[in-house]
Amino acid sequence: MLRRAMGKKKPEEMAKQRDIFNKGAIEKGVDESVANYIFDLMEKFAGYGFNKSHSAAYAWVSYQTAWLKAHYPAIFMAAVLSADMDNTDKIVVLIEECRDMKLEISPPSINHSNYRFEATQEDGIVYGLGAVKGAGQSAIEDILNQRRNDGEFKNIQDFCCRVDLRKVNKRVLEALIRSGSLDCFGENRAQHMVDLPVALKIAEQQLKLALAGQGDLFGLQQISDPVQGEGSVVNVEPWPENERLAAEKVALGLYLTGHPINQYGNELGNFITARIAAMLGSKPDEEATVRVAGLVVEFRARQTKRGKQMGFAMLDDRTGRMEVAVFSEVFEKYRELLSNDNILVVEGSFSIDDYTGNPRVTAERIMTIEQARGYFARTVMIQWYQEEDSKGISSQFLVDLQQLIEPFQGGACPVCVDYQGKHARSQILLGEAWRVHPGDELLLRLRNRLGEDRVRVTY
Repeated sequence: MLRRAMGKKKPEEMAKQRDIFNKGAIEKGVDESVANYIFDLMEKFAGYGFNKSHSAAYAWVSYQTAWLKAHYPAIFMAAVLSADMDNTDKIVVLIEECRDMKLEISPPSINHSNYRFEATQEDGIVYGLGAVKGAGQSAIEDILNQRRNDGEFKNIQDFCCRVDLRKVNKRVLEALIRSGSLDCFGENRAQHMVDLPVALKIAEQQLKLALAGQGDLFGLQQISDPVQGEGSVVNVEPWPENERLAAEKVALGLYLTGHPINQYGNELGNFITARIAAMLGSKPDEEATVRVAGLVVEFRARQTKRGKQMGFAMLDDRTGRMEVAVFSEVFEKYRELLSNDNILVVEGSFSIDDYTGNPRVTAERIMTIEQARGYFARTVMIQWYQEEDSKGISSQFLVDLQQLIEPFQGGACPVCVDYQGKHARSQILLGEAWRVHPGDELLLRLRNRLGEDRVRVTY
């Protein structure tokens, strides 16, 4: 009962055990002060303690692992990743450690990866297929067996026809596409997702024919050659980077092939003081207000002594990480924005944390990227050439423009048309009614219709 009380670390249980211990000790002729002293030692040990042989074993293992990490970094980290491949939270931390160690992480691939993470000869690591969420071990082993026996997969149809669809079902295939494991057939994951139903239908048809002992019409094509066409039925635009990365995070638990903030790289300089790496290398000015942007990779909230809430967010902009402290009044105002995977622009004071000794920003104002763009942008600039060009822009332009902008009207950002006719060129600032919220969706629609280089935000 005493051991149980020590393990649970419950003060009231330990108090009961003290009474029992003291009573028994006194009955055995032990002085009460000595009994109390002995029990105090046990109570202290119950807090956290273990014997010296345990400490020595830990020290020895620590030395061995540190030596392996220093001298065989890729092999060591591949082994550690493989050991924890079922724990996504640990994988995220370990991948960041690999990046800090300048180890190149190759994305998962059905033609190059194995079940576990593996080191390459060039100080890199190939992502293990076993770490793809939604793809079980039996499915991965079937894929690897097919690859070993019959060579690499040629395309998505070949892949679906060769694997056991009872193990590698549609859910597994979608997870592999989202993770980038089928990028060896081309990097357009949206195309793979659209081609998947057709590939599955062909694979099921081939299986039925094989079971029936039949070939195709007149036996012109062998059942063993399931690839009936290299091209896709419908050409599909690739997913926007934020959508591709979001799908990747669902499948892997992390952003592996990019960073959500990359798509805003050209804009960030217009409303932040500096990137995080530059901030970390500078000396804080206690009186200066700074603005920093990054992805929230970790957020924790806690209650103050006065019963109010405050929070701490870790921002990552791919150049570095910085902690942001959000005290109670600011926390209440912006609490809806404070969650993992949000990209935030934080304005506040830059200082050194007294407790950790690390630089941090104390937030005074928090915005999303779109809110920051709306606040700092001067205009949404659109180029319009009167003559019809390869994008089909003509006198229909204004009608199209009005339809594109209408759902986003009501903001504070003006729209300006950079018009170029046969004999003149002018910048025309549209009226108040045309002011917009310059969000990602508006810019995407305009660029898809007019061309990537015809639409820009000026600051």
